Amino acid sequence: MVTPAIPTVVVAAPASGSGKTTVATGLIGALSRAGHRVAPFKVGPDFIDPGYHAVAAGRPGRNLDPNLVGPDRVAPLFAAGCAGADFAVVEGVMGLFDGRIIDDDLDGTGTGPALGSTAHVAALIGAPVIVVVDASGHSQTLAAILHGLRSFDPSVDICGVILNRVGSPRHEHVLRQACDRVGLPVFAVLGRATELVVPSRHLGLIPAVEHGGAARTAVDAMAQLVSATADLPAVVAAGRARRAMLGPVWSAAEEVAVARARADVRAPRRPIRVAVAGGAAFTFSYAEHAELLAAAGAEVVAFDPLQDGLPEGSDAVIVGGGFPEEHVHTLAANVGLLDQLRAHADAGRPIHAECAGLLYLARDLDGHTMADVLPVRGHFGPSLTLGYRDAVALADSTVFTAGARITGHEFHRSVVEPIGPAQAAWGWRRVGTSMTDGVIAGSVHASYLHTHPAGAPESVVRLVDSAAAVTGEAELVPGHTSSVRSTHVRTHP
Repeated sequence: MVTPAIPTVVVAAPASGSGKTTVATGLIGALSRAGHRVAPFKVGPDFIDPGYHAVAAGRPGRNLDPNLVGPDRVAPLFAAGCAGADFAVVEGVMGLFDGRIIDDDLDGTGTGPALGSTAHVAALIGAPVIVVVDASGHSQTLAAILHGLRSFDPSVDICGVILNRVGSPRHEHVLRQACDRVGLPVFAVLGRATELVVPSRHLGLIPAVEHGGAARTAVDAMAQLVSATADLPAVVAAGRARRAMLGPVWSAAEEVAVARARADVRAPRRPIRVAVAGGAAFTFSYAEHAELLAAAGAEVVAFDPLQDGLPEGSDAVIVGGGFPEEHVHTLAANVGLLDQLRAHADAGRPIHAECAGLLYLARDLDGHTMADVLPVRGHFGPSLTLGYRDAVALADSTVFTAGARITGHEFHRSVVEPIGPAQAAWGWRRVGTSMTDGVIAGSVHASYLHTHPAGAPESVVRLVDSAAAVTGEAELVPGHTSSVRSTHVRTHP
């Protein structure tokens, strides 16, 4: 299959805080109300905005991040996410040309392109850009700003403007004149009084899953606002001007087949039951993760650590990111599940945890008893740790092989304190300083690093095959000795 030239628009802005999420979510909802089947996307690693996109579109929101999956996978992942849709809306990240800060990279040069910027992704998928402008402090000078955005990189196709936080009809008139001066049409005008605010806290917006029915109400209001103010036919026409991008469509099955061929391991003889934590405390996941697990031979079963026990017959457990600090009392009260997780780890069955999952597997979190699977304690503080990391696996685990390289993303306000000897999971260099992160303890791999499974499909295959090896369901290619071994090690004091 080749990448289809589905009509697409990218919603960008000159800077963060301009209203991209409101506009993009509202546009997805408005187009859906108008009868379109909209495929929603978010540039970058953000887990939260795609949740609101999913509510608006009625289908999963997906991420496009060249840092996490590599530039070559962006267009194929985009094409796969567009299956069954007739229009795509991509919400950008930060300002149009803002991307990874290169001095956070291994070479420390501070030079090079803004990898993963909205402009970069728009070029990779060949899509036109709509610029959302926070007009509250702008007048005629807006023309110069728009001119600068267009001339900075002529390969970026800026097709129009949405004016946000406009103060009055007179203000709108002046801003429209500025847009006319640089030849850009205005697709919508949103006033200050009609601005919508989605509840937020220390790490950004509250996820749609946590926001509950109020999320649906907020999304409906955004869709109504855009429906009432936007020239949707003009937006659709702009999207239809998308350049055709020929290339492959991402396939979970093909990625798994390649990974298995490299490992000389066949699929397990029976489906491997993988329990994936969800609910309000663990909301962070990428849509491709479940797809890769299924392709690798897993039966994916969701459970909510706030109220559920571990699904019966679980061969492996995945606990992703989220906000355990907001639900710490309820998590601590579910003693039955905490006991089950310890027993699961003691039996050598794999657990893969990221960020919030790391805290959940700790002995305690700010004094509240957690799963006590890892020899660490968790604490929350005022400092934010944020950024991409080019990491190297420091030891073999049930998820990664020693020496495996991956780019991940950190985003947290907590720290973990070791209370016993432990093998670090990851190492990297940051501005000339060696850093380590996470814990490998027996069959458990836990760290702060958020990874995108599409960027490392072999890690998903290894998790499933590790679980199969414990249960005796692994099937090796004749003459091959598996590097995945069952490890029965008690991982807590």
